[in-house]
Amino acid sequence: MSRIKIFADSTSDLAPEWIQQHDIGIIPLYVVFGEESLKDGAEIKPEQLYERVSQDGRLPKTAAPSPADFITAFQPYIDQGDEILYISLSSELSSTYQNARLASSEFPEGRISVIDSQNLSSGIALMVMKAVHAADKGQNLTQITHLIEAMKSNVRTEFVIDTLEYLHKGGRCSGMQNLIGSLLKIRPVIRVTDGKMAPAYKVRGKREKALEQMLNNTLSQKDQIDPDLLIVVHTMAEEDALDLQKSLQEQTGARVELTTAGCVVCSHCGPKTIGIIYSTVL
Repeated sequence: MSRIKIFADSTSDLAPEWIQQHDIGIIPLYVVFGEESLKDGAEIKPEQLYERVSQDGRLPKTAAPSPADFITAFQPYIDQGDEILYISLSSELSSTYQNARLASSEFPEGRISVIDSQNLSSGIALMVMKAVHAADKGQNLTQITHLIEAMKSNVRTEFVIDTLEYLHKGGRCSGMQNLIGSLLKIRPVIRVTDGKMAPAYKVRGKREKALEQMLNNTLSQKDQIDPDLLIVVHTMAEEDALDLQKSLQEQTGARVELTTAGCVVCSHCGPKTIGIIYSTVL
């Protein structure tokens, strides 16, 4: 019986220990500063990204792995007789999924399953870990693919953004919106809906108020939350993340883990962004 090798891309924000323990393959996206293209997570870390943005005053662009990148990653495992499951960043946000599909068409049919997560960050991580545990239980590639496809619409991803600055620099809000938002201490909350990042609501006032609102939104669904894994993801907001983790564990009884966001999420949302990601029961 062939082994199933599970891949994700660097936007999945999987904890390093999960990647190592379960031998998960990671294919990096690119962070592009002018003519310089750097592999997310391998050649640039969030702290370095923030430093460069502070110095240059401009955000980097991000770019998908090429079909050749996927072929290079997949080839050794196909050659040794493995099957591959790859769970991609949402096709609504990047050409990563399409490039992975192009790459998979170069291999024998049925050996590689490519899934469009319709999500980002730890929303992908939830699916990856569900696939890992299904593979450990002996499910085959077709069964795991069906499981993850059924799970996609059940994943809930919500982020509190601490400042409008990065949305402004990225062209996602005007200078006037940035100024008014800063003066009024408006903190936008972003949800992933139909594979896209969309404004859900805004909280005016202290950061703690926005985090409390996000926590309450999650707790309102606690009877439907899959207790296998709930993730608090953050970028340079560890103290707040730990507080949310404790509250969620106490009030849901779920396994709650922390992860840190990589450069792609950081370049869109900025420092001190924090999110809660979970799946409702299938």
